[in-house]
Amino acid sequence: MEKAREIIRLEDIRRIYRVGNQEVRALDGVSLSVYKNEYVAIMGPSGSGKSTLMNILGCLDSPSSGHYVLNGVDVSEMEDSDLADVRNREIGFVFQSFNLLPRYNALENVALPMIYAGVPARERMERAADALRSVALEERMDHKPNELSGGQKQRVALARALINNPSIILADEPTGNLDTHTSIEIMRLFDEIYRKGNTVIVVTHEEDIAAYAHRIIRLRDGKIESDKENTKYTRTFNPL
Repeated sequence: MEKAREIIRLEDIRRIYRVGNQEVRALDGVSLSVYKNEYVAIMGPSGSGKSTLMNILGCLDSPSSGHYVLNGVDVSEMEDSDLADVRNREIGFVFQSFNLLPRYNALENVALPMIYAGVPARERMERAADALRSVALEERMDHKPNELSGGQKQRVALARALINNPSIILADEPTGNLDTHTSIEIMRLFDEIYRKGNTVIVVTHEEDIAAYAHRIIRLRDGKIESDKENTKYTRTFNPL
C-alpha cells in the first residue's frame, strides 16, 4: 500500500511572547506530521497553545523558532506577503464566527478568495455557484449574511474554504455558535469533505466534535500531551 503524502511537518516549533518582562511560551517544542486525507482534531484547555498552533498551521503567525514545512515548502521564515500567498493557495479556513462580509451576498462571499488568486470574474461566479450547490445553498446565493441562519452561514464559509481547492481545511471551533442539530449537519459536511480526499484539521474544545476525527492531538502547556488514533471515531452523526 502506498504511503500517504506528508502535507504538514512541524519540527520543534516554539512560539514565545513577551508580556512586559515576562516570557510566555505559547508553544514549547511541538513536532508533528499530518498526511494527505487525514482528519485531525486538535484539543486542549484554555491556554494550552491550540489557538497559537492553529495560527501557525494557517500561516497567520510565524514560529519564534523551529521549522514548518507545508507541502514541501518551509514557510517558517517567510515574509508576510509570501505567507498571504501560501495561505490563499493552500489553506481553506472555517471560523466559529463565520467571518463573512456583511455587505456581500453568499455568492460574492464565496467568490472572494478567487479575486486574490486572479481568477476571471465570470469563472469566479460560476465556481462560487457550484460550491454553494455542493453545500445545498443554491436557493440562498443572493442572500446576505444577516438573511441566513447560523448553519447556512457556516455552509457559506465551508463553500468559501473549498473554493481554491486547498491542501488543508482548517476549522476553528466550527460549531461553537451552532445548536446541536445544526452542529451535526455541519460535521456531516466535514465528513463528506474528508471522504472526497481533503485533509481536515479541526481545532475544538468539545469532545463530541473531536469524535468525528480519526486522530486526536491533545495539547497542554504548549506541548503535545498525546497524539493518538481516535478509538471512538464515529460516522453515525449521533451526539455522543
